[in-house]
Amino acid sequence: MKLGIVGLPNVGKSTLFNSLTKAGAESANYPFCTIDPNIGVVAVPDPRLKLLADLYDSDKVTPAVIEFVDIAGLVKGASKGEGLGNQFLSNIREVDAIVHVVRCFEDANVIHVDGSIDPLRDIETINLELIFSDIEILERRIAKTSRGSKNDKTLAKELSLLNRIKDHLEAGRLAKSFSTEDEEELLWLSGYNLLTAKPVIFAANVKEDELADDGASNPHVAAVQKFAAEEGSEVFVICAQIEQEIAELDEEEKVMFLQELGLSESGLDKLIAASYRLLGLISYLTAGKQETRAWTIRKGTKAPQAAGKIHSDFERGFIRAEVVNYQDLLDCGSYAAAKDKGLVGLEGKDYIVKDGDVILFRFNV
Repeated sequence: MKLGIVGLPNVGKSTLFNSLTKAGAESANYPFCTIDPNIGVVAVPDPRLKLLADLYDSDKVTPAVIEFVDIAGLVKGASKGEGLGNQFLSNIREVDAIVHVVRCFEDANVIHVDGSIDPLRDIETINLELIFSDIEILERRIAKTSRGSKNDKTLAKELSLLNRIKDHLEAGRLAKSFSTEDEEELLWLSGYNLLTAKPVIFAANVKEDELADDGASNPHVAAVQKFAAEEGSEVFVICAQIEQEIAELDEEEKVMFLQELGLSESGLDKLIAASYRLLGLISYLTAGKQETRAWTIRKGTKAPQAAGKIHSDFERGFIRAEVVNYQDLLDCGSYAAAKDKGLVGLEGKDYIVKDGDVILFRFNV
């Protein structure tokens, strides 16, 4: 899974990136500090892995990972060259979802590019820049498609779609609110990789003393939550500064620090949970002496396609999947004991993989 982090300058974007990835991206109290995109890879915390690894005495534990891409802060007019322009938006075209960091805290010592705190205005500013960037992509595609559309019905149909999407964006609407029931058009639309078609997770950045009640007392957070609910996005509340402090601690210290703050989970935990919900993702597990590993798939994935995540040969030569729930496996103490109790299912090509399934794939190529 790949997530792109966007936001205005000085909203806590690079501070959050640093804390999530411990990558040490430069962050300072002035705009355009992040020049080149920063990329960091983070392991998805999954306590099931250690328990299974202990059971199998695994030599190696491999968690699922998320790749974060942090780009320079966008400002109003970026599409027309203001600030650093929108030259960095190309770096997040390949992401699965966008994490939009929104400043919901007042602090006279941290300047805001627009001079005041107004998260809805900030969201609109970023959305407009994403829209302008998408229009630019569509215009290039329209120019290319129109050249052959007079003598090609398929190209003519696609040209019509491109112009309709462009009109939709020019009206100030996001691509994800564009609707068509034509399957061919839906396929083309997904292939354009439009930024405004991507799912969004809003990170509402608050002060430390507002974390314990999850920003419930902050009117800026309430405004972001209302906006997100209306457009089907996720929201999680963070304090980027606290996240950076958490990032410096080992696992035991982290738990104690969170307890002192009255928190049950870190911002990274919240973000991972939100992204899995938004993208409809689950994890299945493989376990053995050599390696215990988590594999991320979409809900509804059938066994052969899940096997294909490991290797294309597994999908091509799929015979069956031997499946046991991880908790049943742990309770039984061994795979053999779970099998004796009838808890290991032999599943075929139509089996839909569930979160927490421990799977052994049988295949022949």
